[in-house]
Amino acid sequence: MRMSRKALVGNVTAMLADADFLVSERCAVRPKSFDVAARRGEDLLLVKVLGNVDAFDRATGAEMRRLGEYLSATPILVGMRTRDEDLKPGVVYFRHGVPAIHPDTLYDLLVEEVPPLIYAAPGGLYVNIDGNTVADERKERGWSLGRLADELGVSRRTVAKYEDGMNASVEVAVELEDLFDRPFSDPVRVMEGADEVREADPTPEPPDVDPDDEHVYGVLSRAGFAVHPTQRAPFTAVGEDEAEPRVEFTLLTGHSPFNRTAEKRARLMGSLGRVTGTRAVYFTEGDDEPKEETVDGTAIVTMVELSRADDPERIRELIRERSDEPAEA
Repeated sequence: MRMSRKALVGNVTAMLADADFLVSERCAVRPKSFDVAARRGEDLLLVKVLGNVDAFDRATGAEMRRLGEYLSATPILVGMRTRDEDLKPGVVYFRHGVPAIHPDTLYDLLVEEVPPLIYAAPGGLYVNIDGNTVADERKERGWSLGRLADELGVSRRTVAKYEDGMNASVEVAVELEDLFDRPFSDPVRVMEGADEVREADPTPEPPDVDPDDEHVYGVLSRAGFAVHPTQRAPFTAVGEDEAEPRVEFTLLTGHSPFNRTAEKRARLMGSLGRVTGTRAVYFTEGDDEPKEETVDGTAIVTMVELSRADDPERIRELIRERSDEPAEA
């Protein structure tokens, strides 16, 4: 019997907590590109959980990668299967540039502190081998490139590529380890986005600015923030302090009339802010002004107040006074 997505998210969240991560509230508002944020020391994860990882689409992958760049976080997809087969424990897969792993792989990585060694790519399963060590072992035995190529059943040119850093199939890695009676595989650094084995491509371009948000972003820009609009996150933008990046504060921002949905989103943003080490601020429109200046650590600033704050430093003061202090990494 397959586990429901709700149960799977619960299991992954419990696993993160067992591994001493501070875990945010689950993102229960839409749109949502990730389900939870989790931090342990300097490691910050944005975690998406799906039973079938093939349901992870390109737009969500692009959003998670952008957020990873803005927040210095690692986006990661946790799932059980593809449409055709179950995910193999101990193997790192990729969906739209985001590492995808089985829950057992996540447990080994975070709780047992045993990183995966194998990754999936077109054509099969591969490992990241230490080419310098292969060359050293070959020369120590007095073997030529041709001799090692014969032993492995590959070409001399292929052996030279292995020694120059080309990754090898699992079968070749096993052959190497049997021949020399020692491991050659380097772990896949999932916590760093598995960049050493992921096909390199630039961070996707940000979405267009929603016209309804332009005036808010304009004020924030004048106050010294670089504003990055989001598309599928539970906040509308990430604001980076251009004067002192990541020193004063990075913002998670929301913007809408203040209603029940806005209040729920503000509470979630407060939780995410505490985990990601950012400040959260919700800008409100309309006549239904909030009764409180803070909702669960998220600063509430009305557009009337924002329009009156001609001094950029006053905008910063409003956010600083009403939002939670960012947590130390």
